[in-house]
Order: sequence, then structure tokens, then C-alpha cells
Amino acid sequence: MTFPLASAVSSQAIPLWLCIPFALLLLLIAIMPLTPHKLKHLWERFYPVVSIALGLSIALHYVFRIDGGSVTLAHTMHEYFSFMALIGSLYIVAGGIHIRVAGELTPAGNVIYLLVGAVLANYIGTTGASMVMIRAYINTNRVRISAYHIIFFIFIVSNCGGALTPIGDPPLFLGYLRGVPFFWLIDHVIGTWLITIGAILAVFYVIDRRCYMKMSAERRQEIEEPDTWRFDGGANVLFLGAIIGAVFLPETYFIREIVMLGAAAGSYFTTKKDVHESNKFGFGPIKEVAYLFVGIFATMMPALGYLGQHGSEFGMTKPQEYYLGTGSLSAVLDNAPTYLNFLKLAEANAMAMDPAAFADVGDDEKAAVRVVLDKYPWMVVAVSLGAVFFGAMTYIGNGPNFMVKAIAEEAGVKVPTFLGYVFKYSIPILLPILLIVGFVCL
Repeated sequence: MTFPLASAVSSQAIPLWLCIPFALLLLLIAIMPLTPHKLKHLWERFYPVVSIALGLSIALHYVFRIDGGSVTLAHTMHEYFSFMALIGSLYIVAGGIHIRVAGELTPAGNVIYLLVGAVLANYIGTTGASMVMIRAYINTNRVRISAYHIIFFIFIVSNCGGALTPIGDPPLFLGYLRGVPFFWLIDHVIGTWLITIGAILAVFYVIDRRCYMKMSAERRQEIEEPDTWRFDGGANVLFLGAIIGAVFLPETYFIREIVMLGAAAGSYFTTKKDVHESNKFGFGPIKEVAYLFVGIFATMMPALGYLGQHGSEFGMTKPQEYYLGTGSLSAVLDNAPTYLNFLKLAEANAMAMDPAAFADVGDDEKAAVRVVLDKYPWMVVAVSLGAVFFGAMTYIGNGPNFMVKAIAEEAGVKVPTFLGYVFKYSIPILLPILLIVGFVCL
């Protein structure tokens, strides 16, 4: 079963005020976790109601007041189901894998570990790689674990590492659903990815080695080393393979999603209880994603429609404009909806620059994206890298960031506050690297 996407919901004008629920929901997601305890607790209790209510207000408006709105809503909900099937199945399977590393990692060992995490993120997603690797990373640095270890883990494994494939980061999978071929991005960004990851790892190595050398030899020997490396839940590698393979299955009749969810169910019911307990696995984080994103997907429809109708008025013609525009919003909002809105903006600007190229596209969203990929590939590259890389700028830029922070705090690591993260690490360390990458590589 597939649904054609109405082009900006037919020719009916989308009023800007209809985007208010989308902006309000994103604002609440960004601000409420940072509020005083009582307000934060209130949000944690009622965010599903808020998200569903805002989404429902737009869904009803589309069904009863917008020409072709029912078709757009059906397509959007299909897209949401596909998105959650991938994210949820990867989360469940990753929760069944537990890694224990022998001994203490040296600075060079940490660099290798983070690089492996960056590569792994493209196979099991930034969320999956973060959940699989963070506890072993903390454990193997337990004598000298510090805030910067956690922050650079978020920079590399939870964000920048997953820029190569649609599985790597949620916004890229949304691009895949919209028509970006699976292997298109890796062909266009592998060089930029290597430079970015290499630069961040180089800075990390300098900091980590300096701190490591300040420790006495006696202190380094105090570590209680486990006997061997351990990898529990090995059968879940097969389930991961099934999920990755399902990405290439046909969209019709929900075959792709059924295989993904079947692999997740198989993983959950065959994984030993002690592996789940070692990972402190629970469904809380993925339930939060499901509730919030159903509201995001629904309220985002008017924003995408408005950009489809008025995007050319923004006059963005340089890759850096798309990169920094997408990045700046991805840093303070969730990067998945930011990606989709800027992809729509790129499509609108491309159509304005070369309308003849879109003459035969009609209402086919995937055909329109293919034209952009063919005529203006730099637009999609800039939007993709901006969404993935800048998601590391704050705790709220990408879903895994807060999860890693929570796990680190649970393990007794003193991580910085929201502002400490931004002003001590993101702005002085990560931002210069991302700016240089944007102006040199794009």
C-alpha cells in the first residue's frame, strides 16, 4: 500500500497560522525538559496528550477543510509508521546486545573505540550504537572517566558518525522515504564525513592524552580489570541484518515494516533477561519518541505545504545557506523535522530556478526529489550534513543525546548542564570544526 503525496496539498493556499501547532510543539520539546522540577514533571506526565491533541487539531483540519487533505494525511501517517518501525526495531535489537571491554582504554584505544562507534552508527543508527556502546565505554574508562569523554561520545557516536546511510540518523531515513536512494548519500559525503570525524577525534585525542599523562602509573594500575572481552546477545546480529535488509524491501502492503517489527519481536523474546538487565533496557525512551513524533508528523504537514508554496521566496542559492540554516535549527530543535522542512525548501527553490525540469513531476514527491538530486545535489548534501552534524550542538538536537547523558549520570559521571555543554564544548570545540567543514567541503 502506497500513497501519492499531494503537492503542497493541491493548489489550495496554506495559511502561515496553520504552522503554529508545529512551532508550539517543537518549542515545548526544546524548553520543557529544562524547566524547574514541577513544570518538567508536569510535561513528562502530559506530553503524550499535548502531542496527540496538537496533531489531531491539524489532522481534522486537513480532513475537513483542505482539498486533498485526507490523501496527504494518509501519506504522512504511512511515513510515520515506517519511521517508527525502523527506529523502534533498531532500539529493541540494540537493547539485546551487551558489550563488556577488558581493561582500560588508552587515548589511542578510545579513539579507535569512538571510530568503531561512528561506523557502527550507520548500520544500527545513532540511537542503537549509543545504547550498545556507552556503558562499555564508561566502564573501560572508569578510573579517569570525565565529562569530556561523554561529550565527545555524543559528538561522534550519537550524531556525526551516522551521516552516511539512511539507517544512520532519523532525518536521513525520512529522506530515504521521500526518494533519496539508499547509497546516494555515502557517494556524496564520504570525504566530508572522514574529515569531520577525523578532526573531532584529533581534538579528542589531544585532550584525552593530556589528561591520561597526568595520572600516575600507580593510579592507572588500580583498575580492576575484567578477565576478557564479552559480547552478549550475539543472535541479535542476525536480527539487525534482517532489519537492514528490510529497508530494501517493497513499500507495498507494509512488507518492509512487518519484517522490521518481526525482527524486533524475535529479538525481544529470545534475548536473555540478564542481557536486558545489564543494559537497563526499557520501552520508556521509544514510547516517548512515538508519542512526540506522531504529533510532529501531523503538525508538520502545513509547514511542508507552506514551504512548497512559498519556499522560492527565501532565495537560498548557496550550499552554506542550507547547511547553516538546517544546522542552526537542528541544534535547538529535533533534527528530523528540521531536515524535512529544509528538504522541502530545497525542492521549492530548485523548482523556481529550473521549472522546466519539474514539468513532468506532477504530484509525485519522490520524482521531485529525484530532480533535485540530479540537478542540484549540493542542496540535499548540505541539508543532510547540517541536520546530522549540528544535532550534536545541544542535548536536545538529537534523541540519543539525552539518553547518553542520563546513562552517564546514572553511572556517576558528572556531565555538564545544558548551558555548560554549549559554552564549554559545543561552541569552542565543535562549532569551529563544523563551520570550517561547511565552507571548505561544500
